[in-house]
Amino acid sequence: MKSLIEEFKELPTTCISDALNGLTNMDPAIKPVKANVKVAGRAYTVKVRAGDNYMVLKGISELSPGDVLVIDAKGYLHNASCGDFVGELAKVMGAAGIVIDGVVRDLAGIKKLEFPVFCRGNTVAASDKAGTGETGVAISCGGTPVKPGDMIVGDEDGVVVIPRETENEVLQKAKEKLAKDIEREKKVLVSREAAAEYLREVLNKG
Repeated sequence: MKSLIEEFKELPTTCISDALNGLTNMDPAIKPVKANVKVAGRAYTVKVRAGDNYMVLKGISELSPGDVLVIDAKGYLHNASCGDFVGELAKVMGAAGIVIDGVVRDLAGIKKLEFPVFCRGNTVAASDKAGTGETGVAISCGGTPVKPGDMIVGDEDGVVVIPRETENEVLQKAKEKLAKDIEREKKVLVSREAAAEYLREVLNKG
């Protein structure tokens, strides 16, 4: 029997977003650092001051295998919350991936890790380690509230947060949406006539 995380990982974020009415999508600027990447797991949250990544290391030391490290770095673009060493450290400690409302460095090295990292981009500057911040608390990441234990799903379209209290309902709705999408493709994208009929029906409802 598949786990809830495995079931969510099989679904596109677009269908999950539709099931949530688009209300818990992170800022679309937060993207995977490389193509064909997918992540799903429970959030282990980190809140840091911009330019400080000490609490990122603390979060890595505390997370459970399979967790997604979700970092509220305030969208800061000048200092990296992690580089390839910290990324690999998270991988070795069992993280399913990292999502950062901020940037990374050592981009080439991170791409070689075969480890999902989602962020706003990359920079050359490191962060300091003053220790400002918290772990395992409610945060905002990419403009979306994230609580420890919420389900995080990310792919090339972006990152979606599924509140823990609604995850079973959202999973069912997302599965139904995917099934409808597949059925529509089978019905519509078979001929010019079928496509034209679909367009007429949709446009006449407008």
